[in-house]
Amino acid sequence: MSDAQKSRTTVDIFGQQYIIVGTENPHHVKLVASMVDEKMREISSKNPSLDSSKLAVLTAVNAVNDYIKMKDQLERLERELIREKD
Repeated sequence: MSDAQKSRTTVDIFGQQYIIVGTENPHHVKLVASMVDEKMREISSKNPSLDSSKLAVLTAVNAVNDYIKMKDQLERLERELIREKD
């Protein structure tokens, strides 16, 4: 993958700026960063004594938990569709 295919997008997450380099559309990168920022702020408001490392880990745990739930739901829906076709 060449550097020409990659874009650099500057985002702000929990008061820190990050430059994200990748092939995703910059709008998508900003959306993801915004959602991470929102989740970090939500967790921080409920646990104000957390340092940023622990806050980041809890945010990642929440994100992966949500991902697994959605993946499981998608798999259930796909099985239902297959059953309906049979």
